[in-house]
Amino acid sequence: MATFEAFTESLKDNNPPANLSVLLKAMWFDGKGDWHLAHELAQEVATREGSWVHAYLHRKEGDRGNAGYWYNRAGRSMPTHSLEAEWESITRELLTRD
Repeated sequence: MATFEAFTESLKDNNPPANLSVLLKAMWFDGKGDWHLAHELAQEVATREGSWVHAYLHRKEGDRGNAGYWYNRAGRSMPTHSLEAEWESITRELLTRD
């Protein structure tokens, strides 16, 4: 999965690409509308990036208190931009690390 465009194009498929990291799978499932599976995957990853994805998912859920805790664990502030913009930002950054 080399580009953000290829990643978003893969959302048309029924299953995520086989070569995705756990966190990119979480973002993929969130992009497909499966918040619960995305959350399950994200909470398995005990890294700053995992905390960032976890924070985003709780922000999306509307649980700002829990989101704030996870943003802090990720070393980030809660963003003021849209959830869509954050989804793209996280996904783009994770793609550069895979």
